[in-house]
Amino acid sequence: MAVLRVPARRVAVVVALLVGAMILSSGPAMADPAPPPSPPPNPSEQQLDKSKNDVASAAGQVGKLTSQLAAVQAEADALGAKLEVRQESANKALVDLQVARDAAQVAAQRVQATQLEAAAAADAIEQAHRQLDEFIAVAYEQGVQSGSFGLLMEASDPSDLVQRAEFTQAIAEQQSTALDGMQRARIAKVNADSVARAAELDAVAKQNAAAGAKRSADGAVASAQAALSAGLAELRQVDLRRADLEHQLDTLTAKDAGLRAQRQQYLAYQAQVAAAAKAAAAAAAGRVAGAGASAVGGIRGVIDRAVSQLGVTYAWGGGNARGPTRGIRDGGVADAFGDFRKTGFDCSGLMLYAFGGAGIGLPHYSGYQYNAGKKVPISQIRPGDMLFWAEGGTIHHVALFIGDGKMVEAPYSGGAVRITPVRYGGGLMPYATRLVG
Repeated sequence: MAVLRVPARRVAVVVALLVGAMILSSGPAMADPAPPPSPPPNPSEQQLDKSKNDVASAAGQVGKLTSQLAAVQAEADALGAKLEVRQESANKALVDLQVARDAAQVAAQRVQATQLEAAAAADAIEQAHRQLDEFIAVAYEQGVQSGSFGLLMEASDPSDLVQRAEFTQAIAEQQSTALDGMQRARIAKVNADSVARAAELDAVAKQNAAAGAKRSADGAVASAQAALSAGLAELRQVDLRRADLEHQLDTLTAKDAGLRAQRQQYLAYQAQVAAAAKAAAAAAAGRVAGAGASAVGGIRGVIDRAVSQLGVTYAWGGGNARGPTRGIRDGGVADAFGDFRKTGFDCSGLMLYAFGGAGIGLPHYSGYQYNAGKKVPISQIRPGDMLFWAEGGTIHHVALFIGDGKMVEAPYSGGAVRITPVRYGGGLMPYATRLVG
């Protein structure tokens, strides 16, 4: 009976099973399914979880930046609207300024015209005054016949003289009336000039006010443009950060997808290997069953019997020359795994079954099995030899070498019969035991 050995919890069982099946298929009548290629990478659960968390974290950051970008975009839009308002105000101020300038120019021209008209009226009035004064002086001091106008004839009698004097007086009154009209026109021109000057002053004041409004509007436009420029700069920065994070997210997503694709490929590979191993075990079992009641002899039969039990549960203390049996209690680890409730093989029990078909009996203990046959250096082993491992000088495990660097074994509690590469370290004994051939 083997001394219980407790190895690691997770083992690559099926790969070795398939390789062992390939070793056993040495001839046309013995051909088993060909093995698949080497196993693809199998990302660990930690790698998958970390990748998933990385993607989620990056997606969250992209989401936050997207929200921030939307807020900054809204702010930039608002700043743009303010700039448009300021620009329109500046446009209005520019138009108002131009209108005020035009009005001031028109007012100045009007003042100039009224000033010229008033001056001309003053000159005409002055001339009319001189003519009237001259007429009166000549008419009354020298006689109308010598006057400047020459309008009165020499009177023939007093009555005629009176009439002529009245006529002269009428002419003088007409000239005076005309002079008064001219005087009123002059006053009107002066008043018009006054009004024009007032209009000019008002136009200039409006022009100055419009110029001030234009300066204020230009300042508001400059401030709004500066604010919008700062907002757009922030918008570009946020957008660049988002683009960078989106690139990182794409990279992480692609990596995550790659890892999960690798896991799916590995699971598919496991299924393929398991199916092939099952077929190999069935083929070996078929060859064992095909031997009928007669003993299965030779190395081929020993290996076939061991391989036919691939996948059978490990049970400490289980197995004999007829097949798997219920395990026994050990008061420790095997009990913790419930081996006493399982039907299967332990390492030495599998050797009992493998060699039992060839009529070779063995004790149910790996240490005794080591001394049950011929010792062969490890460098000279061949299929059918038993390999042993020891710790502190005590043998604790046995397996059957099947060729091509592989062996079949019942590994440990919680495991199952499998094919695996020979473990040349970990206490492998320098000699194997050969019972057949």
